[in-house]
Amino acid sequence: MSYSTKSPWILHYDASSCNGCDIEVLACLTPLYDLERFGIINTGDPKQADLLLITGAVNDQNKGVVKQLYEQMPEPKVVVAVGICACSGGVFRECYNILGGIDTVIPVDVYVPGCAARPESIIDGVVKGLEVLENKLNKMREGTL
Repeated sequence: MSYSTKSPWILHYDASSCNGCDIEVLACLTPLYDLERFGIINTGDPKQADLLLITGAVNDQNKGVVKQLYEQMPEPKVVVAVGICACSGGVFRECYNILGGIDTVIPVDVYVPGCAARPESIIDGVVKGLEVLENKLNKMREGTL
């Protein structure tokens, strides 16, 4: 991982989860797991975010918000779907109001399965997301993206 041009910024969005994965995402920020050791900075502004860390499944009420957050992020951008609900709809997949995983609305670069996803898995997914971000950045510099 050599994403060295600047510290990568993460935007976390809960798209209708049970909050189990959200609690694990917050656990990643504690001194025990310390996601910030990778230079990660949390932001609430999609216009400054490099990675969209998203939990929960997509439904009719939040699909517009998910699209809008993704569209507001500058290129290159990476989406990390955290938890089985974000990956595929999870246990709520057959519910009348669930459209499915995040990839039904926006492209997903890294999938982190689990119910709830463990902090170690989330950190691994973020590190993989940083590698994808590095590759996209290199392609942008070469003019092939």
